[in-house]
Amino acid sequence: MKNLRNCAVCVCFSIISLCAFAQTETRPPVNEPDYNKPRQFDNLPARIPVNINSISSLFNSTIGVEVGIGISEDPSTLRIEGQVIANSLTNNEKQQNVVIRSSNFNGSGFTISKIIETDGSVTYNGRIINLKFGDLYSLEKDKEGYVLVKKNFYDLINE
Repeated sequence: MKNLRNCAVCVCFSIISLCAFAQTETRPPVNEPDYNKPRQFDNLPARIPVNINSISSLFNSTIGVEVGIGISEDPSTLRIEGQVIANSLTNNEKQQNVVIRSSNFNGSGFTISKIIETDGSVTYNGRIINLKFGDLYSLEKDKEGYVLVKKNFYDLINE
């Protein structure tokens, strides 16, 4: 009797396992990169020299103010217009961040950070990015000064 009961339990367990829906064809949610996103900076050069004096004036802006600055050495190359949505001091006033929502680049965010190093020198970091587009600009230090370098979205962002 004991063997018959064990066999019956095994048969029932096998039938239930075969009928279970745990192994259906549903796929886990995975964000696949969309390499076909439109590009918003196709008409601009791959490298744009930056005028640091025009950028440093942004750190005096208050939240909600409309700004319009020519970032490039040649003001006709790249002009950012939009509203300051964040301006903050961090790390005992050694770092200041400004975020501008651009009105002339489909709501892209222009984020710029000014960092005062321990030796008193100032470095800048930043980027112009919009999650809906496949390209962005990243602010980098070059031997001549700062430049905005055009990059692909998925070179910087992993989903």
